[in-house]
Amino acid sequence: MALFEWKKEYSVGVQVLDKHHQKLIRIINDVHNAMKEGKAQEAVIRAVDELLDYAKYHFGEEEKLMEKIKYAELETHRNAHRLFIAKAEEYKKQADKGLAAFMSLGVSKFLIDWLINHIGTVDKRYQKEMNAKGIK
Repeated sequence: MALFEWKKEYSVGVQVLDKHHQKLIRIINDVHNAMKEGKAQEAVIRAVDELLDYAKYHFGEEEKLMEKIKYAELETHRNAHRLFIAKAEEYKKQADKGLAAFMSLGVSKFLIDWLINHIGTVDKRYQKEMNAKGIK
């Protein structure tokens, strides 16, 4: 069972970023399932690595679009991305130390809060401006 399901209401009105967000949700569900099912340490670490790698890629692409439109909240947004990466790297360190089985609830709560608050609220703020500048 998925930890989090994509809903149309999470769309930020920019097709490429919606696809990125959907992939992030899939990876987050993979991380959650690997921990919940008590998969081998290596599987959890691989899932967390994939999440980190893809989040960095997505954030870079999203920030490039924000730079392109001279988005006023870019630095605030960038800082939120940095905090996510720092927290995810903290979880990775725990997984690397063999604590993956004990971090499931904390990781899941953090990821859900991030998805709801960041994608559902913070990312939505750039929709009108991007769409007005032809980025859809």
